[in-house]
Amino acid sequence: MRDIVFTRASGWIPNVIREDDGLKLMLGAGADANHEPRTFTFPIGEAHLAVIQQDLARHLLLWAAVLPLCEAAGTRGPLDETAAVALLDPILLATPADVDALFRRIPWDRSRLISHGADIRLLERGQVCTAMRGATETPNEKRAQEHHATRRRAARGTVLGPLDAAILRYTGQYLHGGTVPKRLPDAVDAALLPQVMRVIATAEQACAGMRIDRDPRRGNRATDKQEWARVEAAVEAGLRRAHPELTDDAIRTVKFLMCSEIADHSSRTPLETDQETAGHQADSLGSGRKTALSFTDDKDVEKKWRRGGGRAAAAEFWEFVGDRSAADNEVFTIEDEEMGEGIQLHFYADSMARITTLRKGDGGSDPEYRVEYLLVDGMGAYRNLVNAFVHGGCAALEEHGPWIPDVAEFERARRRRRGAR
Repeated sequence: MRDIVFTRASGWIPNVIREDDGLKLMLGAGADANHEPRTFTFPIGEAHLAVIQQDLARHLLLWAAVLPLCEAAGTRGPLDETAAVALLDPILLATPADVDALFRRIPWDRSRLISHGADIRLLERGQVCTAMRGATETPNEKRAQEHHATRRRAARGTVLGPLDAAILRYTGQYLHGGTVPKRLPDAVDAALLPQVMRVIATAEQACAGMRIDRDPRRGNRATDKQEWARVEAAVEAGLRRAHPELTDDAIRTVKFLMCSEIADHSSRTPLETDQETAGHQADSLGSGRKTALSFTDDKDVEKKWRRGGGRAAAAEFWEFVGDRSAADNEVFTIEDEEMGEGIQLHFYADSMARITTLRKGDGGSDPEYRVEYLLVDGMGAYRNLVNAFVHGGCAALEEHGPWIPDVAEFERARRRRRGAR
């Protein structure tokens, strides 16, 4: 039989219950292996109940001291009742000076006290009883989270100025730097908002017109790391020039905001269109524009494309790459069987080959091909090369050289580039 003897308005503060064997303090803390909350109890006396009922500060201090014992119990272990009971008299019945001395010796949950209104400066001085004079039953979890974020930054030597903090609040990254940044002007003090907006305007101007396209080599949702890095560099240079007083944390969050917004905008536009780079080659080369192509990967999976099907060849090809690309599938080919030419992309080596049929196999003889190799610098270059091929064939790729016909010479060039990075 279990009856609730005393509870506070905030349901998480430990309750006092009466069971058949007497009074107990009951609290929820941690989680079990199924991520369900765990409940712990341990015995208390009538004198302890009287203090808990009358003194919110002591009640909260006891809670903060017991929580580490609950964490030590883990997902399955029992609460160390002996240790929990040993905390009762020193916290609930001792003098403030003795309580302060106890908290200098034991582990306790600082964030729990801060969320319930503890004076942070007094806590840091070890005056826990005095710090809890303004304690509140209703918690303010954001206050505790902000304090934790401040301590985390201080541990790595970062101290934010008012503008730095306002910028982090504007992007929603003051508490958690890993969250996707947003624009939250209402989170910023009105007096600082104009300064924050000047910083944002500087960043926008620095990366105006830049793109961060998707990188199908790493899946249909991945972004181009090289383009992301270019936007970051442009934004950082602009901010450091115009606002040298900003901390690294503030600059980092603005870079993240700009890159996220640009990548999101780019992701909502087609991967390629007939008007993309190299489209002009269709006019200059006329008959080179492709009408039918075959896409294959390193697993011999094939996809056909025909002009007039509603989508551009490049868009179809990059979707094929995004669906099929993997650590063991990094070679993709585009072939025009009718014209006897094609290109092969080697993502693992940042290179590609263009292949031209010089003589078709006849009478049992093998066909003869010309194979030339090219070093490729990033996803943007791959996109341009694919566009050029589907608009103008191998002839349209000439200006993107130098093309290397000798395999050994090409391997030497590839090793030189790898060594230079």
